[in-house]
Formats: sequence, structure tokens, C-alpha cells
Amino acid sequence: MSGKKIRVLIVDDSAIVRRALSEIVGSHPDLEVAGTAADPFVARDKILALKPDVLTLDIEMPRMDGLTFLKKLMRYHPLPVVVISSLGQSSSQAALEALHSGAVEVVAKPGGPYSVTELRDQLALKIRAAAGASLHRPSARVDAQPRAEALRRGVSLIAIGASTGGVEALRAVLASLPAEMPPIVVVQHIPAVFSREFARRLDQICKIRVKEASDGDAAEPGQALIAPGNFHMSLRGERGAYRVTVHGGDPVLYQRPSVDVLFDSAARIAGDQAVGVILTGMGADGAAGMLRMKQAGARTIAQNEATCVVFGMPREAIRIGAADEILPLDQIGAELARYALAAV
Repeated sequence: MSGKKIRVLIVDDSAIVRRALSEIVGSHPDLEVAGTAADPFVARDKILALKPDVLTLDIEMPRMDGLTFLKKLMRYHPLPVVVISSLGQSSSQAALEALHSGAVEVVAKPGGPYSVTELRDQLALKIRAAAGASLHRPSARVDAQPRAEALRRGVSLIAIGASTGGVEALRAVLASLPAEMPPIVVVQHIPAVFSREFARRLDQICKIRVKEASDGDAAEPGQALIAPGNFHMSLRGERGAYRVTVHGGDPVLYQRPSVDVLFDSAARIAGDQAVGVILTGMGADGAAGMLRMKQAGARTIAQNEATCVVFGMPREAIRIGAADEILPLDQIGAELARYALAAV
């Protein structure tokens, strides 16, 4: 936003939550509260009057639920939206549907195990990411068809990292893959609890199996393991016989799970038998790890700018020379599917 404060409209039916979110936003010098609204009808008028840069939106509200409002907003007045959701299963389902419907990010509502203090930095990061987001919604081919030849034989692992916009990008890539794939491990920056529902929904639409990773899970052919929210995931074992370790630890570049943690372990354990992919997202997480993968002999792919919601992570990987290929979203699945020929 180049020195200009990011103006945020907060939409939530709870006065307590509106006040808490207003305090969080106001505590960051580059953010300011443009206004608040208790329901979508008030929000509609304030959007037109105040012209905010970003909207934070509760899902469960009276008069009109947040998901219905979001769909109307994205159709008639597209605006970057950060969804603020509670942690129940139905709310997680609605939050992921909101991402599919055009929201840029989702964060957990303060309360329960999540305090306002813990939310402070994460919400600011997500608002900044939303402010710079492209609101287009690229999609991948329905089926990625491998070419007749594979460039590299013996690929035994695919590691993928994503952040802002990654929920939909991963959905597009993974849903396009054939069932016969090398093991896939994924870090998506996503709050705890939401990752389980995210994996479940992917499993319903993909030919490969998809599950939220548990500590000690084997990375198996035809399956993708998704790092659980708020936990790092790394690889152990030996080439062709990988398991994942799910663990705590300090955030890396403000993120837990961290793409760098996963990619660093892939470089050490899988070496030149791995493929690394970095998708849309804000910041630099994953770039250094992808460079280490490349230096270990892995093939590396970055999503191109035109199809990213936020180009930050791929841009940084490209800038430091970590990416062998720079591809649009709708070609990444096809490129990965090439390795199915050599892996099974």
C-alpha cells in the first residue's frame, strides 16, 4: 500500500468481538479501522460510504449469514475479505466454503484456546496479504495428463507449500492429479482445526487419497498428507520409505506450519528424488527451503505471477534462483503427473 494505511471494515454481530478486533487492527501502525458493522446490511452501506481496503467478516450472523453476503459481495462489489470463524466443524466447513467463494484468508475467532494476543500478529499478516491480493480465481484442468516421457526417473516424493490463496490453488492442483502418484506432502498456512476439514474436503474430490497428517504417518504413493494447523511437519526415514514427524517449535518466518521446515527435510531425506512446488502466498516462507532442495538435486516449480492470488512466496523463490520452472497454475498438475510414470 506504499506508506498508506490499510483501511479495514470489521463485520461481526458481537460487540465484544468487534471491539477486540478493532483493538488488534488499531495496534498496528500500518492498519486502521475504517468502521465496524453488526450485520451485512449495515456493512453494505458502509462499504459504499467508507471504501475500505479489506473486510473482516464473521460467518455466523443474524439477518444474513456471512457466506451469503460474501457471495453477493464478490459478484457485485469484489473486495478482499478475511473470514473470522469460530472453531466448530460446521464453522470450519463454512469458512472453507468462503475461501472457495472468494475470501482471501481465514483466521480463528478469539476465544477458547485462541487468545486475542495470539491472534494479533496473525490477523495483521492476513490483512496485509489480503490488501495486496488479486481477486481473480484461476483454475486448473479437470484432469492433468502426463506427457509420454518423464524428464527425471526415480521421483519418490512431491513436497508442496502454499499460503494466501493456497487453499483454492491446492484444490485445483491436487484434484487434477491421477490416482497413481508419488507420495505428496503439503504445508498450507492455515489455522488449527481448519486443516482437518480442508483435508477431508480434498479427499472427497481428489483421485489421490488426502488426509491431515498425524505424527508417524507413512508418506505413501497415491496419497497427500496435509500438515495440521499450528504444527510443523517434516520428513524422516530414507529414500522411498518416508514418514512424517508432526511437531511444535517456534514459528519460522511467522508461520507454523512452515514450508521451509518441510522443504529443508525433503532436501536432506529425499535429495534428488524429490520435486518441490511453491504456490501462491505472502512472504518468503519456503523460498530458502526450495533453494536447498534444488541444491540437493530436486526439481523445483514456482507458480507464476499471473495466476497467484499473492505472488510473494513464488517471487522470492524465483528471485534467489530456487525455481527450475515457473508455471501457471493450470499447468502445475500436469507437470507433476508426469512423474507418475516413473514412480509406480
